[in-house]
Amino acid sequence: MSRGVRLVQKVSSTRAFARIAPHVVPALDRVVHRLTRGRVLPSARMLPGLVLTVPGARSGQPRRTPLACVPEGPAESTWILVGSNFGRTGHPAWTANLLARPDEAVISRLGRDIPVRAELLEGAEREEAWRAALAFWPPYAAYQERVERRIRLFRLERR
Repeated sequence: MSRGVRLVQKVSSTRAFARIAPHVVPALDRVVHRLTRGRVLPSARMLPGLVLTVPGARSGQPRRTPLACVPEGPAESTWILVGSNFGRTGHPAWTANLLARPDEAVISRLGRDIPVRAELLEGAEREEAWRAALAFWPPYAAYQERVERRIRLFRLERR
């Protein structure tokens, strides 16, 4: 692991990052993603990323959220999403949207739109995915320690 990656992991584990990043990182990702027609996602320079589009749980309006993802399976046929909310209290809104409309999600990844089905992971399946997520991005452990809620994990599969 490079020194730069270790530095970013250390910084991203801090409370200051949790206060600032949710306002800066997604906004920058959305703008650049739109301007490049889905080919570039700045945060994906450090971690694999995607843009999740799912109808709002209450509004039904499409909600676009840039997220880090843990690619799984052959040829990236599944992805794990971690509802860490940067270690802030409360589940991120996109997790409620996936719970309400698991069969209506689409991801934009590397310039392609891919219809997916979301599954909230529980039990042993969640524990296995959580271990993979921690190996992928160790700061998730610091996020979990800061919050009383259990961070939601979702598996997305191509439909």
